[in-house]
Amino acid sequence: MANREVFTPLSEITGQKSAPKAKQNVPQPQQQAAQAPRTMVHDPDKVKKLSQVHFKASHGILVAFFCFMFVLHILGIYLFTSGFLLTRLVLDHKSECALPPIDAANSYTTGNAEKGCWHPKTFNKAVVIIVDALRYDFTVPFEAQFEPTNLAAAAANPSEAPPVAPRHFHNAFPVLYETAMSQPQNAFLLPFIADPPTATMQRLKGLTTGTLPTFIDVGSNFAGQAILEDNLVAQLKNASKRVVHLGDDTWHALFTDYFEPNLTHAYDSFNVWDLHTVDNGVTEHIFPLLKAENASKWDVIFGHYLGVDHAGHRYGPDHPAMTAKLNEMDGVFRRMIDEIDDDTLLVVMGDHGMDSKGDHGGESDDEIQAALWMYSKKGIFGRSDPSHATPPRNAHIRPVGQIDLVPTLSLLLGMPIPFNNLGKPIEEAFIGKKGDNFANLAAVNRMTAAQIYRYQQEYAVARSIPDTARATSLSLWKVANDAWNSLGKAKANSAEMRQAYEAFSAYQRDTLGLCRALWTSFDIPRMVSGVTILASSLIVLALYARILHGDKTEVTPVFFTRGAIGLVLGGIVGVGITVFMPEDARSHVVVLSSALSGIIGCASTFYALSYRMMPLMPNTIWGWVSIIFTFALSAGFAANSFTIWEDEILLHFLTTFGVLALISSFRQRRLADRTLGAYHSILFTALLRVASFSRLCREEQMPYCKSTYYASALSSTSAPWQLAIPVVVAILIPTFIKSYYEGTKSYQHNATLWIGLALRFGLMLSAAYWILDAADDGEWVPGWTNVIRISKRFLAQIVLAISMAFGYSIYNWSKPLLNVIIDKDGGKDENGAPKEAVTVLGFANVHGSRYALLITIWYLAIAVLQKPMGAGAMGILVWQVFSLFEIMDTNNLRQSPIGPVVLGLLGSFHFFKTGHQATLSSIQWESAFIPLAKIRYPWTPILVVLNTFGAQILCAVAVPALVLWKVKPQKKGLLSVVAKAVATHILFYATVNLATTMWAGHLRRHLMLYRIFNPRFMVGAAVLLVVDLVSIAIALWGTRMSMLSTAEVFGFGG
Repeated sequence: MANREVFTPLSEITGQKSAPKAKQNVPQPQQQAAQAPRTMVHDPDKVKKLSQVHFKASHGILVAFFCFMFVLHILGIYLFTSGFLLTRLVLDHKSECALPPIDAANSYTTGNAEKGCWHPKTFNKAVVIIVDALRYDFTVPFEAQFEPTNLAAAAANPSEAPPVAPRHFHNAFPVLYETAMSQPQNAFLLPFIADPPTATMQRLKGLTTGTLPTFIDVGSNFAGQAILEDNLVAQLKNASKRVVHLGDDTWHALFTDYFEPNLTHAYDSFNVWDLHTVDNGVTEHIFPLLKAENASKWDVIFGHYLGVDHAGHRYGPDHPAMTAKLNEMDGVFRRMIDEIDDDTLLVVMGDHGMDSKGDHGGESDDEIQAALWMYSKKGIFGRSDPSHATPPRNAHIRPVGQIDLVPTLSLLLGMPIPFNNLGKPIEEAFIGKKGDNFANLAAVNRMTAAQIYRYQQEYAVARSIPDTARATSLSLWKVANDAWNSLGKAKANSAEMRQAYEAFSAYQRDTLGLCRALWTSFDIPRMVSGVTILASSLIVLALYARILHGDKTEVTPVFFTRGAIGLVLGGIVGVGITVFMPEDARSHVVVLSSALSGIIGCASTFYALSYRMMPLMPNTIWGWVSIIFTFALSAGFAANSFTIWEDEILLHFLTTFGVLALISSFRQRRLADRTLGAYHSILFTALLRVASFSRLCREEQMPYCKSTYYASALSSTSAPWQLAIPVVVAILIPTFIKSYYEGTKSYQHNATLWIGLALRFGLMLSAAYWILDAADDGEWVPGWTNVIRISKRFLAQIVLAISMAFGYSIYNWSKPLLNVIIDKDGGKDENGAPKEAVTVLGFANVHGSRYALLITIWYLAIAVLQKPMGAGAMGILVWQVFSLFEIMDTNNLRQSPIGPVVLGLLGSFHFFKTGHQATLSSIQWESAFIPLAKIRYPWTPILVVLNTFGAQILCAVAVPALVLWKVKPQKKGLLSVVAKAVATHILFYATVNLATTMWAGHLRRHLMLYRIFNPRFMVGAAVLLVVDLVSIAIALWGTRMSMLSTAEVFGFGG
């Protein structure tokens, strides 16, 4: 309700008792005896101490209950993902030089590593260079008529097709194309297609093992695990080859103790702000190794340049920094061509591409289209068709898979093909100079196919796959062998040799398709079990939050006790059952048994408390609006177009709420409530429209969406005008927050210190950070780059210190934000004696003003991790949150579900406004390096989480304030109402997560599963777990500190 100043007798503030009245009822002796113990119970100090113990115990039980729900969410998500995002069974078999999968052709003697284990080797040495994120179109000449946008325009209106200007990444790296054109026997250039996900670590696994990644592998990109399966690097090491690595240190996480220690130099790979350190290090050390005097020190060099990838992440591909980096690579490889000897194979490739903003997750063609170039001074390469002499003009023409590199390099270097390989030899490397040596091509494909067949047989045994499931593949293997056996003395360039080659290629393609299908198959029982746990826990949470009437602190102990006992007993029973079950089914049974037992334990409480149950259907308009918002959003995720345009859907939902709040405000009785409610409803809606100008479009929204989050759709940097946004935010937002405090006379004591000084100063430093960052990106002050980088990181660290250290110190030890004014000229009492009038400023909002400090503390910590447009969006968010408090108060909606639900919608909406989408490529990995120079665990992933889910985190922190805003002290049941609001907020995200999980499972064969539905499921699961943790560790903890502080002055509610 609208704030009014409170006039209170001084005795209520000081705790002093007023003088007794003249007439009092004197109790009889029996009454005195009966009342004697009660006098002891009502001793103020003892009552205060007992009340405090009771409050802490009640709070602890609430925290334990929400932890229990958190565990259920983890178990449900774990079971579903273990059936949905399957990992590939890794066979530990190793290929051996002396044990080829089939007899070699032409009576070649196998088993000799010096001549070639399974096939005569072509090279003794190799230099294999990865240029991270080298997209194919970075390497071919720019031709406007072949640009995709121009093709689309020409198709629509040929006479008015606009010219397409070259981008910064065009024509900057011509050496690969030029050598392939001018020396076709020495070099070839082909599109090199990656299998998503395109995180670097997964690509390195594919490039060295020849196997396909699985989607769940992307989670290991930050913390790699050593590759235990057979791979090219291990084969080289086993053959006593001296292997050197230079560059990206990811290799050392995957291949421990494989490289020559005195020659290897690894560099930190995740600092995307650094374009040059890794590249300079590789260049510095690789050229001395190419000198003739050092040739005996190594056999194979693996180099990994990162500058192109980092330029893309930091600036986007269409930026002068990308031109400079590609020019640098062009110079490096021109020099390398000159210095390499005749017996060394030079391979240059990209591990993946990048999208228009420089990111890569595997959702678009640009992200999987890399380049592959091979060069040799021997002149051994050829083309089976003369028209193939010119490299493909785009990545859709004659592409090769990245897994094809493994058998190609293995056979060229005389190594065994790794056991789990599924790739096939690249035609250009074995067809011969004249392009007609199909005998050699058929031989290497036969050997590779035989190894694939051996792998297929072992995998079928391990997975109990019947022959009927791979009948087509086995049939093609027989056809290929029959074609080979019928060759007799056929000539190398004969049609029969070509048919044999094509037969083995057909078998390899079919087997690859079979494995793709197998590894995108789903464990339906696990998926159903996960959904069952999530749905059951959601029902329990819904009944607890909205249906069970009464004080939550009274019923929660029973809930938690029964649930915890069920969880433990169910786990024990599950362990006992699994003794007689296969090993791969044990975790499923234990998790399912434990979770369902815990849920049943909780559900039994509802039966015992059935007399407290309220009707299932809401009895207010706002209750129905909450349900409609939640279920409409959840149901919509079944459609790919709804998921793609989720940000627009959320805007319409929130605008609808603003209009309904305006109508509701006009229905209030008091003029002050009508005016205040209408003002904040209009303000809330207007701010939505302002925030909607910040957009980061996903590929599927084109051409109906225009990105504004960065300087352009092809950039990852902010426009100069956007640098003003954090400055405006630093000036205005603390002032606006101050106005909400002043409206309740709560801008007292520590509020003035924190909001008026510390918060504003922190936001100013944040704005200064982004100005320095722009100076660093644009090289405004040449020669001062290191100073600027150190300075900006220092500023970010100061901001985080202000928030987490100074801010939390204020919050922990702050007293209620009150000011007592004593007017000695307060008139006279009934006896004519002068009396004092006491005005307590801030009394009417003592709980809300105290708790809301926590919101501003986390706002500062999150804001510094957002880019300039994101800082503007976060400023609008915190402004809307305070307006929402006023709307809830003026419309008397503290206990309505609409407040927590709108905060859930608001957090989801601003997730998009801070430059994010439900795609892997929109993750702003560079946020980890705002306050840090290199990766530091656990802080690096925490920073990325704060950047990605900052809006949802801030809204989860704000939930208790919906209940506490403008609440006077000594109000009974506040902790219960806070628990109810927190549970409702989690319930919103749990419903969305259940929906995205079910739709992802139901649409598992949909064409857009891995581009749309799977990423949205992953975002939903991550957000739910983050909100669970924030609610427990921040919101409920903050409520405890705030209420204990208030109780020190006013006591606990009766």
